[in-house]
Amino acid sequence: MSLLAKVRNLLNRKARDERGALSVEAVLVFPMLFWTVTGTYTFFDGFRQSAANLRAAYTVGDLISRETSEVTDTYVDSMQELMERMVDNGTPLRVRISLVRYDEGDARHYVEWSAIRGFCDQLDNDNITSISGSLPPMPDQDTLIIVETSNDFDPAFGGAAVIGDWVSDDSTFENFVFTRPRFTNAIAQNLGPQPVCS
Repeated sequence: MSLLAKVRNLLNRKARDERGALSVEAVLVFPMLFWTVTGTYTFFDGFRQSAANLRAAYTVGDLISRETSEVTDTYVDSMQELMERMVDNGTPLRVRISLVRYDEGDARHYVEWSAIRGFCDQLDNDNITSISGSLPPMPDQDTLIIVETSNDFDPAFGGAAVIGDWVSDDSTFENFVFTRPRFTNAIAQNLGPQPVCS
């Protein structure tokens, strides 16, 4: 048998040998499996947190809409604490609660009062125009409670570093919820100077 035939037989035997194939496949597939599992969990956790933020904003709006007494700083602090417990994700939750009134004669909205926790700016008569397009049509002198929230998303598995650019490490969930007062058109307030944002 010639040297060329011996080499050909040796290569044929090695080509048919499947020992170690499972280990090689595992090494090739494991990174993709890890990426898929961590990515799925990150997306699930993001959607869970987003839904929790929205539920908390609706809850606070509904609670304030049922008020017949005045809203105080202690009341706003308790609303923020309630939201933080509902969301429970360990990142700061920013809240802005405002009562706005629509004046048909001026064809614009006016801010009756605004309370902030974590936001830098209160809603006022000057900056209300920035959100007027997001408000529903309102009858003359009708009021709306607006609850705005902002909450950072901190991915458990490092966001963009692990699963790509779809989820960045600095994603922020923002909600804008409005509710009509149920029992009185004007909810009174007794709010002091609002805290300055940090």
